Amino acid sequence: MNRICETAVVALTQAQMSLPDAAWDVKSFLENAKTYLQTIGGLALMLGGAAGLVWGGFRLLQKLMGGQQHGQGDGWGRIAALILVGGALGTGGWSLISAVGSGGQTTIEDLGGGTIIVAPGPLEGR
Repeated sequence: MNRICETAVVALTQAQMSLPDAAWDVKSFLENAKTYLQTIGGLALMLGGAAGLVWGGFRLLQKLMGGQQHGQGDGWGRIAALILVGGALGTGGWSLISAVGSGGQTTIEDLGGGTIIVAPGPLEGR
């Protein structure tokens, strides 16, 4: 071997690098799986949002440029929803879905902690 390779081999064998501590328990496994699924799921949501945005734009152009026979497939509301929801998911992804879910959780907790008054209905009197 040449001198540079020998020096590199000696330096690598003498270096004392410590490996990161890995926790090999179920809790760490599940936390890592949750993080991984959030990342992959968020990317899938963003991809779906981008596809919805492109499809909504395509249908919008088709409806505007098509005549009576080509423009009747989707309504204006569906096209607008495709563009709005597709754009929101395309830019927000997992963080958008998580924020909406957190709002739902807050609402459910507020309803669960309060008192719900139910008036007797017509079937209860019988």
